Amino acid sequence: MLQTIIWKTHNEDSQLHSFTELSILFFPHSSLQIIPWEQLPQENQTTITEFLLLGFSNLQEKQLVLFPIFLCLYLLILSGNITIVTVICLEHSLHIPMYFFLGVLSISETCYTFVVLPKMLVNLFSVLRTISFISCAVQMFFFLGFGVSNCLLLGVMGYDRYAAICHPLRYPILMNWRVCRLLAVTCGLSGFLISLVGTTLVFILPFCNSNKVEHYFCDISPVIHLACGDASINEFVIFICGVLVLVFPLTFICISYGFIVSTILKIPSAEGKRKAFSTCASHLTVVVVHYGCASFVYLRPSRISSSKDQLVTVTYTIITPLLNPLIYSLRNKDVQIAIRKVITWGGFSLKTI
Repeated sequence: MLQTIIWKTHNEDSQLHSFTELSILFFPHSSLQIIPWEQLPQENQTTITEFLLLGFSNLQEKQLVLFPIFLCLYLLILSGNITIVTVICLEHSLHIPMYFFLGVLSISETCYTFVVLPKMLVNLFSVLRTISFISCAVQMFFFLGFGVSNCLLLGVMGYDRYAAICHPLRYPILMNWRVCRLLAVTCGLSGFLISLVGTTLVFILPFCNSNKVEHYFCDISPVIHLACGDASINEFVIFICGVLVLVFPLTFICISYGFIVSTILKIPSAEGKRKAFSTCASHLTVVVVHYGCASFVYLRPSRISSSKDQLVTVTYTIITPLLNPLIYSLRNKDVQIAIRKVITWGGFSLKTI
């Protein structure tokens, strides 16, 4: 009797060895043939055409409570970021590099949340939480693209603060409008190029096992966990991309703020020190939250998942985009004054006339 066993390789020789021993134990008089997944005929392969998003499904009736909470947070994110962008566009006093990058970041984060949150809100009320294979890949591409762009933008904003505080006389030259636009476009293109690489490395793998994604959207770790082929090389390249996106910009930000602190401490007046620190505090707060949560999820092998991942992901998909407009509006007097002008439109229009 010939026993044919289809073995879905995951580059784990020890598992294959143990599996072979078990097979000989249960089939001592049989001829055992192990067929790797890659050698299985195409007509015998079962490919996945859609995924099932299981995020928050274990909460059962509590999902009805989460829906209004997440909906309110999403509306706050939209209104906050739209307000920031509108104010920056209308108030000429905010037409400086710092607020230009803040506006770009707000637009990017609005798109970033739009990729994930509407689908999550629909799924909280849905029984069948499916997403097609193509839609999953598209969602991952745009989520990673805007996410990476945000990381790079935060690094550029750190350089902007360094140039403004450490080299105030050369600041108009170092951060002229041509340079600002070039940096913003570079962040966007680099973000989506890295996203294209990461998404391609995930979806070129065969998916033949379970289609149940233990998340509320198509993120790298829970999706690649379902792949049947050997994903070790793919995971390694994705990890290197994660290091480039997170570690390098964060290191650059830390070095920049080292010079900034050194320069601020040399300012003789206490008021001057306070103003210099206040322009950096908002940026630093967003950096700590965003990079901290993203590093926890992405700076590790993709197949290592944690039950805390969903909670951490909620932080940088909902809380961080919400913190951005709140922090910059509550801590910044220039933005507060501009918001009042926009609200009292009559006074604002008279001034511009």
